[in-house]
Amino acid sequence: GYRVSLQGNFFGRNHTYVTFPEYNPREHIKLDRPLNIQSNVTASKCQIWWSVSNVPWYLDEVLQYELQYKENSLSWEVALTKTLPSSLPQVEIEAAELRRGIAYAARVRWKVSENEDSYHSQWSEWSETTEFQIAGVPEVSEKILNTKTVQFLFIPLSFGMLLYLFWNCKFSSRYCCFLTLGQKASPALAFPHQLPSFSHSIVCTVGILR
Repeated sequence: GYRVSLQGNFFGRNHTYVTFPEYNPREHIKLDRPLNIQSNVTASKCQIWWSVSNVPWYLDEVLQYELQYKENSLSWEVALTKTLPSSLPQVEIEAAELRRGIAYAARVRWKVSENEDSYHSQWSEWSETTEFQIAGVPEVSEKILNTKTVQFLFIPLSFGMLLYLFWNCKFSSRYCCFLTLGQKASPALAFPHQLPSFSHSIVCTVGILR
């Protein structure tokens, strides 16, 4: 470790002030912010990558990154934050985590991992931002999809309705009657509702749907 002191002339007299009696540089690391952040969007995900500089070789495997992303119209105070599990300068965001047709901004920062005992650091400054957007579903495709859905449902529904009418008519035909000249309607062959009696002869012809 090191002993850090401050010397100065105050009121015409020299004074020495001990600021850090035991200073260990390994525990006070401040890294430069990440550079050249970029993004690439596909239908299923968004890939983001960046570069870093002035990193000692002994820190390559103990780095920790933090990603923030948000909708462009929102402030960073409500941004989503992810601590990345890998020390590689890249990350992927699944399309399911994003709203289609909405523009997003992302940024990243880094420090020495908290799981590292030999070195300690504070977060770097945030990088510049990169913007990306998952394309929305075209309106024409939605209309085509809706039309096909209606056509697909119309066929079984129409068949079901015809089948219902057929069976309903077949069941109702049991109550149909054929009355001949000079005969009155028989209660056994009449419709469930009581038919009135007539003193004169009637002729009733009922057609049966088949």
